[in-house]
Formats: sequence, structure tokens, C-alpha cells
Amino acid sequence: MNTHACQVGNGQKWVKCKRLNGGYNLKDADEVKEYLKNLHIEYQFGCLNEKRPDVCHLLGDYNDAIKQDYNEAAKIYKDNCDTRNYNKSCTKYGEYSFAGRGCEKNIQEAFKYMRKGCELNDPKGCLDAGAFAVSDEKLEKSRDTQVSLGIQMLRKACDANEERACFYLSGIFLKGIEGFVEKNMREAYVFSLKCCEAGNPYACANVSMMHKNGDGVQKNEEMAKAFKTRSTELLKDIREAKRQLKFQQGINP
Repeated sequence: MNTHACQVGNGQKWVKCKRLNGGYNLKDADEVKEYLKNLHIEYQFGCLNEKRPDVCHLLGDYNDAIKQDYNEAAKIYKDNCDTRNYNKSCTKYGEYSFAGRGCEKNIQEAFKYMRKGCELNDPKGCLDAGAFAVSDEKLEKSRDTQVSLGIQMLRKACDANEERACFYLSGIFLKGIEGFVEKNMREAYVFSLKCCEAGNPYACANVSMMHKNGDGVQKNEEMAKAFKTRSTELLKDIREAKRQLKFQQGINP
């Protein structure tokens, strides 16, 4: 088995690790444990010694998903955001602060870090911060400014192909936000169409209805039928995928 040196701790201790790009039997429990142990060493070295922001984020994810040490994960995400301006870590710490996971629940802190993630061009940060800003939560002195900022961040996320942000915007423009955002069926159609093209069956259903009623787009029965069919097909695919996943989970030892 090929090995290479991995540095840990203060740089004085060295261990031999199997290469993480292959050679493990991940169906064997002992092999999995060894793989995860060496993966953790790799991440620690990349973060603590090499100061690589992408690896620090992976170390946070390891503590979150594998070790389930949420306190440590929160510290890593926060430091990686504050020290290295790593966008995904900013977003993740914002989500932690919102949920009170591994740190004290703090709504203002959550929005601050989500927004920073967005400013650093993380689409998920823009989605989180945007959705948060258009909610009823008081985050800015002016509600009007807050909602406007939320729409702006959601647009940025949608432009970066964060499909959920596009769907969120379509819903906003379908109904409007009383006193702040007017109902706009043309905008709703544009965002719904983009979501449909990304494979969202509910967006396709909305596009179908808009074509049927002539809301925000020219009335067209053929287009309405085509998008309805597309919606039905996508829902069928989703249900089949879920059924297959459930079946596979059931037969795993």
C-alpha cells in the first residue's frame, strides 16, 4: 500500500498514512475507521500547518458531520471566516448562530455572517441572508431597507444558479410583500421558468398555470400543457429516486 507522511500537532510528530485517493475497502468497518482517522490528520495538517482556508472548512465539516463536535466545528468556521474570509465558513457559522448549534443562538450574529458569506460570493450565503432579510425578523433599522437588501441578495444567489433562491423570488413576486414589494407576474414568470429549467417540478407547474391564464406571459394552451407534462415527469422522477433510495437503505446490512 502506498503511504506518505502527514504532519500533525506542532509539526514535531509524523505518522504514515495510506493515500486517501484509493486503497481502502470502505465496506470494511476497520478500514473505514482508518480512512476517517487519516482524513482527519490530513485536514488538521492542511488547516493548522498550511493555513489553507478550504481545508480549514473541510476540518469544520469533519467535526460537524463525522465527530459531531459542534462546539469545535463552530470555532473553526468562525475563525476561518474572521481570519481568512472564507465565504462558505462565514455562511456555515451564520447557520450555526441561527440554530444555536455549537454556539449561543444569536439572530443578529447569524445575519451578519450569512451576509458576509454573500458579500464574499457564496450563493448559499446569499440565499440564507436574503431569505432571512425578507422575513419578519427585525435585522435592520429600516424594514424597507432590509427587504430591499434581501431581494438584492436573493437575486445574486439566483444569478449564481442557486435554484432555491430563484424559487424563493418567484414566490415573492407571485404574491408580493405588502407595503414593500408589489406583485409582479412578469418577474414571477422569469424566475419560475429558470427554476423549471433547473428541474424544479413546482416551478414548472407555476409556469404552466401562467401560460394557461396569461399571467406575466402570453396565454398559450400548448405551452401550458408542455410545462404541465414537464412538471409531472419531474415529480415522477423525484418519487422514483426516493423509492430507490429507501429500497437501498432497506437492503444494506
